[in-house]
Amino acid sequence: MATFVDRVVLHVAAGKGGHGCASVHREKFKPLGGPDGANGGRGGDVILVVDPNVTSLIEYHYSPHRTAGNGKPGAGGLRQGANGADVILPVPSGTVVKTEDGEVLADLVGAGTRLVLAKGGPGGLGNAALATTKRKAPGFALLGEPGESGQFVLELKSVADVALVGYPSAGKSSLVAAMSAAKPKIADYPFTTLVPNLGVVTADNHVFTMADVPGLIPGASEGRGLGHEFLRHVERCAVLVHVLDCATLEPDRDPLSDLDVIEAELLAYENALAAQERTATDAWIGSGAGTQFASLGRLSERPRLVVLNKIDVPEARELAELVRSDLEARGLRVFEVSAVSREGLRELAFALARIVEQARAQRPAEEPGRLVIRPKAVDAAPFTLSFEDGHYVVRGTKPERWVRQTDFSVDEAVGYLADRLNRLGVEQALLEMGAHEGDEVVIGDGDDAVVFDWQPTLSSGAEHLGPRGSDDRLYS
Repeated sequence: MATFVDRVVLHVAAGKGGHGCASVHREKFKPLGGPDGANGGRGGDVILVVDPNVTSLIEYHYSPHRTAGNGKPGAGGLRQGANGADVILPVPSGTVVKTEDGEVLADLVGAGTRLVLAKGGPGGLGNAALATTKRKAPGFALLGEPGESGQFVLELKSVADVALVGYPSAGKSSLVAAMSAAKPKIADYPFTTLVPNLGVVTADNHVFTMADVPGLIPGASEGRGLGHEFLRHVERCAVLVHVLDCATLEPDRDPLSDLDVIEAELLAYENALAAQERTATDAWIGSGAGTQFASLGRLSERPRLVVLNKIDVPEARELAELVRSDLEARGLRVFEVSAVSREGLRELAFALARIVEQARAQRPAEEPGRLVIRPKAVDAAPFTLSFEDGHYVVRGTKPERWVRQTDFSVDEAVGYLADRLNRLGVEQALLEMGAHEGDEVVIGDGDDAVVFDWQPTLSSGAEHLGPRGSDDRLYS
């Protein structure tokens, strides 16, 4: 059974808004009590919240469908409908939220950071809220609107200070276990570690986190082994530590070639990531979202240390002494350690602590994860009108929303919709495009579209209301 999941597809649906109520106040000796229908409650939201006690996305791997509560309808006596219950989804720090197309919506870092993933539908207005000086007692109310829904991709990028990278069975998990209280699974065969292991290391007064990145082999950046799934976990780390196996029995491997292979895979992954960000997340980068870790620089610019591991084996110690000078000639700090005998671990811990503290000092003060906000242009047209396949199509946030709010079983509600569309300028736009009486007009797209035959002779105004709940314009 899976115990760690760092990528899921989440299906969410916010709650529907409650319908408004059409009611007239009734009381003895007060025959004209006036409208007293209240508004419906709003639908519940689906909200992601960073919880420091959550370390994996496994909960959403097994339960990927989440739905918020619906709002309750309003009632007479100005009794407001209850709001639908919000659904709060805890996620680990470092969760990146994307659309199905790969567009980044948010980078959630820091306890308490919130993102409304799907907003609940507004409740419909009751007839008390619709009353005007001309329409003193509306015989209708507006319907509640459906909530937002969609599919989103959640990806976890571990927020650790130090990343241990290296071939399978190089001893990364053993180092995490020896330097922290973590208890990862350890064995002497490749791909023992199937998920990143995170440990907390203490060096005097310094505390930092260390994560091992499993499955890095030649071709990992292209999908071989497990590295393709877990390379994302090195992106947020301040320090990269190459763990080189000096006791490997494979004839075609040695510490220097292992280092070159892993560096090549990190570079390939970095280039692929940069290309993806340029093509798919220009708006996210341009908005400043995700810049919390910009001070860390590119992967190729991160501080690096080399750990020559398993020197408790005599042949490994000899090999470590042999290659040390070559590694130092490349400008790398080298530590000879053994996770079994714990030799060299104290020096390594203090060296990492110093580098981590320097990186933290250079990093801007931690801010909650930033969200992508794309405000609409202030001069955006309220609707568009086009002629398609023999009919006129009206599109726009307002007209489509008004259609969803209308109860078409009530004539007066339909007349109210006509008034709103006329005030918005839809009728004038149809005249200017050459529409004639009886032409088919469609508002919206898909299954929610409303089709009607246009009657340009209909004027608007409450003076056309007939008996309560009717509109004589519909019968002229």
